Amino acid sequence: MGGGKDFGGASMVSGDFSLVGFSSDEAVSNTSNGSFTMVDGKVFGYDKSSDGDAIISKSLADFNALSVGDTISVADPNDTDTTYQLTIVGIYKNSTDSTQQMGGPMASNASDPANAIYTSVSTLRSLGLDADADTDSAARLNYTYVFSSKSDYEAFCEDAINAGLDDDYAVSSADVENYESSLVPLNNLSKFALTLLIVVLAVGGVVLVVITLLNVRERKYEIGVLAAIGVNKVKVAAQFTLELLIVTMIGLALGACAGAVASVPVSNQLLASQIEQQQSQQTNQREQFGRDMQGSADGSGTGAQDSGNANDSSNSTDSQNSDSASNQNSAMPGKGGNGPEGMMDRAVNYASSVNATVNLTVVGQLLLVGLGLTLIAALVAVVFVLRYEPLQILADRS
Repeated sequence: MGGGKDFGGASMVSGDFSLVGFSSDEAVSNTSNGSFTMVDGKVFGYDKSSDGDAIISKSLADFNALSVGDTISVADPNDTDTTYQLTIVGIYKNSTDSTQQMGGPMASNASDPANAIYTSVSTLRSLGLDADADTDSAARLNYTYVFSSKSDYEAFCEDAINAGLDDDYAVSSADVENYESSLVPLNNLSKFALTLLIVVLAVGGVVLVVITLLNVRERKYEIGVLAAIGVNKVKVAAQFTLELLIVTMIGLALGACAGAVASVPVSNQLLASQIEQQQSQQTNQREQFGRDMQGSADGSGTGAQDSGNANDSSNSTDSQNSDSASNQNSAMPGKGGNGPEGMMDRAVNYASSVNATVNLTVVGQLLLVGLGLTLIAALVAVVFVLRYEPLQILADRS
């Protein structure tokens, strides 16, 4: 039976099980405990003809020797004299284990995914446990919205704020947050690569200018002879520019080929190092600051990475939860996992590999870089060529 917990004089009642009601198949597919599959029986219906039908987890069924067709009696943790009769019409098995339950004094058996009893909103309404019921055990509403892309989710956040959402409330998505967290090592690698690219381009530009200056100085007599026989200085400068451009393009071609071959293994090695560093940092934070004790700010919400949740805002209802306690068995399977309490630390699956390709866009960018460096170096060569006086050069030579 669920008991009360005392926190400095304030008592909080916690049940052993979570009674979760759904209004549609779409709501079931986005259950806060993650995806599941039916191993026996069938899923309940959503109309009044299915009132009292429920499905339980395989762990719960095996632990309590329950099967399809059995009737269980669930007690109200706020009033143990009040019980609710439910008929087991199906047994499911959780297929996602992605989280850890929050520890500390706030932990309860009801937050264990294996202790979630699924039924319909109609059943909760018939038992007087829906959101409109004026009781301590009334259900709380979780609003789940599914979007086709992250940009649609961001547009929804703006719409919610523009519609007048108070500053005390926030719109968040566990999936978007997990998605963005999974890209942290990749973004770090991208910043590192960008910094390295800028340094390489800067050094390469300086080296190219220096080599051009040395080349012009070494061929100073050639420039004087060409100018002395009537060749326009502009044509002489264009010759240096063309030579420089040919050398630069050959270098870019060789560099692109070498980069295409080496980029994938090198990038994956660097990414693995970034992932290890990120995981080590998170572990240190948990050990030093008790991050496992903190609740998630995004409420309950699952699905693909493009789904979002709006907590504490009034919109269409997908599911209703009610904590309850069983008066048949006081023992439950072990705690752990992502319960409907929404107070857990989600695991993050980091992007672990990079597939680098040299496409037309990359080739175009390389050409622009090559042209830019060539123009800078050629400008220096042109300045020096135009400053030279052919007669003075020949006189110095003789």
